[in-house]
This record gives sequence, C-alpha cells and structure tokens, in this order.
Amino acid sequence: MPPVKPMLAKAVAKIPPGMHYEAKWDGFRAIVFRDGDEVELGSRTGKPLTRYFPELVAALKERLPARCVVDGEIVIARDGHLDFDALTERIHPADSRVRTLAERTPASFVAFDLLALDDHALLDVPLTDRRALLDRALAGVSPPVHLAPATTDVEEARRWFEQYEGAGLDGVVAKPLTVPYLQDERAMFKVKHERTADVVVAGYRLHKSGPVVGSLLLGLYDDEGALQHVGVAAAFTMKRRAELVEELEPLRMDDVSGHPWARWAEEAAHETARLPGAPSRWSGKKDLSWVPLRPEKVAEVAYDHMENGRRFRHTARFRRWRPDRTPESCTFAQLEEPVRYDLAEILGASPEA
Repeated sequence: MPPVKPMLAKAVAKIPPGMHYEAKWDGFRAIVFRDGDEVELGSRTGKPLTRYFPELVAALKERLPARCVVDGEIVIARDGHLDFDALTERIHPADSRVRTLAERTPASFVAFDLLALDDHALLDVPLTDRRALLDRALAGVSPPVHLAPATTDVEEARRWFEQYEGAGLDGVVAKPLTVPYLQDERAMFKVKHERTADVVVAGYRLHKSGPVVGSLLLGLYDDEGALQHVGVAAAFTMKRRAELVEELEPLRMDDVSGHPWARWAEEAAHETARLPGAPSRWSGKKDLSWVPLRPEKVAEVAYDHMENGRRFRHTARFRRWRPDRTPESCTFAQLEEPVRYDLAEILGASPEA
C-alpha cells in the first residue's frame, strides 16, 4: 500500500563492473500501485501524481497486471527526445489545463522494477529475480508503457552512456545484482554526464541561515548580446559562503537600475528572458530576493546538461574563478551539444533475456 519510498542512487565517477545496468531517465520518478480498477501514481516524496497524468492512469490500467506495484519513470518525448519542460507543465492546479496538456503532450511510463505482484511483496527479493518477474509481467507491453532496456554487459552500458545522452537521458544507473529493494536508501549507483562552462556571475541570493551566499546567479550572453539567466551554483560550505560575500562585495550594486536583469520583478520578463526572482508555482512563497552584482566576474562551473539548450537542468557546481576570461566571451556557443539519438531506438530495444 502507498506510500512506498523509492530506492535511490549515489553518484560515482565511473560505471562499476559486474552489475545490472539501465539508462538514467530524465523524468518524474513514480511508483505505480494497481489493484483492479484502482491506479495510483506515487512520487519520490510519496505525494500522489495521479491527477496530473490522466492518460497514463488509463494506459496503466490496461497494460499492467491486475494487482502489482511497479517502480519507474514518467517521461514526455518530443521529436525523439525527452522534454522535461513539458513534464513540469503538468503540475498545474487546473484540471482543465492538465487534461489539455495530456492530449497535446501525452506522457509515457518506463518500468524498471517490480515491488509486488498479486499477493506477493517483492521488496526482499534480489534484483535479478525481481527483474525476471518484471520481464514476464510486461512481456509484449505496448506504448505508452515501456519496459526499460537492461543489460549486465558493462561495455554495452558504456555505449549507452555515450549514445543515449543524445535522446535527453541523464546517464547510466548500476544496480547490484543481489540487492533487495531498500526504500529511501542509496543502494544503487548513478553515472551522469558532466561538462564545464564559463559563466558570468551577475548576482546572488542569501542563504536561509543568514547574511552569507546561498546561491550564485549565472548568466550567458545570447546572439543579440543580452545576458540571459541560465541557472545557479549553490553547493558551498558555510565557510565558503561567507568568503564569497567578501569576494563579491566590490561588485555589489546599491541600485538594480542598469543591471541586465533589472526587470526581474516583471513576470512577463521572467518568462521570456529567464530572469531571476519572479515567483512561480515551484517556488511558492520562497524568498527569491537577490543581490545584484556588476556582471564582470567569470566562473567555471560544471553541469550535466541543458534544458532546451537555454538553461542548466540541475544546479551547477562551482569549480573556480576565471580571471583570464572576459564576461563578453561567456556565450551559449561554448556549450557542448550531444549527438542526437532517437528515443524510439531506446524504448524499442529488447530487454536482456
């Protein structure tokens, strides 16, 4: 019975040998509970996702065993590529909007683990046995429900790591073959793509604990010479947060007038130019006030991949200052684009016997 907390993965630098491998999907983690005509979608935090994906509820009712609990990922594909933006649009309070989007950009479910079948709980069953049961339970399953491709060949996993990024996937997940299903424990391993970019630091937000840096606001110049907000860097020790306040003090602006993001408070500007500060349904009542800085300092950050080629998908990781780079040289042109790979080639692959 829900809620069930999903088993998690910890990041590692290389794909470990001797394991079960799957692609790392860039979507909403979801555990599906089906009991006859009842279907519930539970999120990673245990909150229900059911109302946001009505088209999946119907498809899962048709394609899953009558009584089961399945772990997987909700994704949306456009033009053979995962589209996380389209997925986030589904978390909307208006049912009419959700149903319109369900017709316009229908979601899919990629199943990769089986936690219960009929009257049998499988949490204590080794992964290899759970996967074999899942393969049989979903043999011949049809879209929009998919069985995640899997392999025990580490060389195949390495090829997936290189190829699948072009379809919008995050990397590769490695699972120990004999591990039971450990709720809320990081018992798996994930290897994600990482690359670096030189960005302009044009502001910061304060940390919730006091007058130290919480996150750096990052920008890149577009083809028209406008500084676009592309994300944040936020993982610092408390000592480093305090040091950053001192380092950035000479660039601090008393008045936001003249700053490239001076119009951040205007919702329309936030939507079209990705400026920081405007609230959204994701931020709620969170304090999004920020300290403007003259856009003169360049930092090197590490990132995994971009959303629509315009902003960092996840929080970037600060690497170092780049005094040798000018702000104007920090453009979108430096960003690597993975070779395109059709998502259908992945979802159409046959699972390992």
